[in-house]
Amino acid sequence: METRLPPFSGLTAFHAAVRHGTLTGAARELNVSQPAISRRIAQLEADLGTPLFDRSRKPVQMTEAGREMMAALRAGFDLIEVATDRIRRAAKGRVVTVSGPSGFVAFWLIPRLGELQEAFPGTVIRIISMEQGEAGRPGDVAIRFGAPNRARTDEIKILGEEVFAAASPLYLARSPAPITAGDFTGHTLLTMEGTRRFWHDWPSWFEARGAKMPGDIRSLDFNTYAMLVNALLAGQGIGLCWSGLLDTFLEAGALVRLSDQSAASERGYFVALRDGQTVRPEVRGVLAWIAQTGGADALTSAPPG
Repeated sequence: METRLPPFSGLTAFHAAVRHGTLTGAARELNVSQPAISRRIAQLEADLGTPLFDRSRKPVQMTEAGREMMAALRAGFDLIEVATDRIRRAAKGRVVTVSGPSGFVAFWLIPRLGELQEAFPGTVIRIISMEQGEAGRPGDVAIRFGAPNRARTDEIKILGEEVFAAASPLYLARSPAPITAGDFTGHTLLTMEGTRRFWHDWPSWFEARGAKMPGDIRSLDFNTYAMLVNALLAGQGIGLCWSGLLDTFLEAGALVRLSDQSAASERGYFVALRDGQTVRPEVRGVLAWIAQTGGADALTSAPPG
């Protein structure tokens, strides 16, 4: 059975009243009278069967139901505002939105934005960065990390998951580079919370190499890969690097790969069109550019036509 939604006029009146803190401000924004705002909120409360404001207190405050409703409205209106802005921009000119995991965006895409803009003059490239597992706003071109999705034949693999240990020269100047599993004893390893669900972490990396992670190690834990990489560059410890992701730092000597040993899986970064299709040529062009720039993995598949 479908849930019947309350009147939209009541939702907008309540949302505006909370944001402005007064009925007068809400009335001015919605271009109606203050009594009209009061009526719309009263009708919304009647529809829901519970008050959204505690009017016995001065100043008036939201009830628990009001706070729950406002949280839902804030999230919903935020998404509407983003979609509205994107649609209006696209209507005025060529705008292509690219969404992807924050690590990929920060360390693969952003260093190449100059080349991408050169390839598509007159097109505005808009970037949306997301944390792994976060409910996302898919772009016109959407990039994800994970296992291959057999049900989607339109996805193109940009990078595979080959993971190796690296450190900065700052760290290596204080500590000898570990080669074997036993050499990691006493070193500081940079980790990320809850990563094993999504990609290789230190225990799975040692396991993939047929070794056991030493028990006598120190660790620093972060909740984003960008923070981890900043700590890695600052010489705070040894981190795991994904082949193709931190190449600019490795080529510049800011990071050093510790050995040729690595761990791999079938996971990787995949790119596809939002909803699998689009008619805008500039969107297809940006997808093809990302796929071709991704390297050998991407070139094994042709972009969807």
